[in-house]
Amino acid sequence: MNHVTVIVLNWNQCRDTLACLASLARVDYPALDVLVVDNGSANDSVRVIRERFPHVTVLESGRNLGFTGGNNVGMSWALGKGADFVLLLNNDTEVASDFLKFLVEAMECDPRIGMAGSTICYSEQPQVIWSVGGSIDWHTGQTCMLGIGGSDMGQFGTEPRDVDFLTGCVLLVKAAVLKQVGLLDDRFFAYYEDAEWCWRARRAGFRVVHVPLSCIWHKISPQAREASPQVHYYMTRNRLLFLGVTGAGARAWIHTLLNEYLRTLLSWSLLPKWRGKRRQLRGMFLAIGDAARKHWGSRSVI
Repeated sequence: MNHVTVIVLNWNQCRDTLACLASLARVDYPALDVLVVDNGSANDSVRVIRERFPHVTVLESGRNLGFTGGNNVGMSWALGKGADFVLLLNNDTEVASDFLKFLVEAMECDPRIGMAGSTICYSEQPQVIWSVGGSIDWHTGQTCMLGIGGSDMGQFGTEPRDVDFLTGCVLLVKAAVLKQVGLLDDRFFAYYEDAEWCWRARRAGFRVVHVPLSCIWHKISPQAREASPQVHYYMTRNRLLFLGVTGAGARAWIHTLLNEYLRTLLSWSLLPKWRGKRRQLRGMFLAIGDAARKHWGSRSVI
C-alpha cells in the first residue's frame, strides 16, 4: 500500500487545526502519517497540538513562511521519509473518512495522473460547492473555481475529471512528480502558487484531476476574503507573476492590466460608493508596484 503524508499548516489557528486533525484521525486509510508545520505561531498552538495529538509530527518553522514555504518544509520532510504521496490540506477543513481512499485509488488506476483533488464544499453549507477544480482562461489571464456556488447533486459523475488546476486546499501529489517538477514556487508566498504548480505538472505530461467521490468541507468566507487588503495584494501581484512564469500572451496581459486592474483602480479611486475600498485600493497599488520591481515573497506591511 502506498504511503501518504498529509501536511497541515498552522499559523495561530489552533482551534481549526485541532478540528482538522480530529477529522483526519477518522480517515480509513491505514498507510497515513500526519505532519503539522507550524508557521511561527505566536500563541500556544504547538504545545496544544502536541498534547492533543501525540502521534502527529509537528515541525516548527520559526516564522511565517507563507503557504508556499511552510508546505515546502513539509514536503521536503516527507520526501526524506520516503513518502509515496504527499497531500496538502488546509487546516480550516474537515474531511470525509473515505476522502483519501478515493484520491489514492484514482492515482493508482492511471500512472499519468500526477495530482488529484477533492470536491470541496462550504463547511456552513455542506452541499454547496466551493471548488471541483479550476480553469484558466489564457485569453484573459483569469483563473476561476469550477462549480462554485452550485449544489453537489452528483453532476460531476464518479470518474476522475481533468482540470486546469487544483486548489492547494486539498491536493494529493505523487512523490515522483515532486521530484520531476519541483516544489511550490516560494515567490508566490500565497495565492496562485497552486495554479502555477499544476500548470508545471501538466506541462511535464501529467494529468491533474478532480475526483468527484472524494469530499471535504472548507471553513471559508468569501466575504472576509473580499474585504482583506492582504488577499487583494497577493491576488493582484501574484496574477502578474503567474502570467510571467507561464509565458502568457499579450492578450492576457492587456486584459489583466487595462480591462481589470486599471478600471478597478479608477473606479475605487473616483467613485464615492467605493470609499470603503481604500485599504484594498492601497493593496492593489502596492501589488502592482512590487510586481514591476519583481519584489516577491512576503510583504509585512500592506
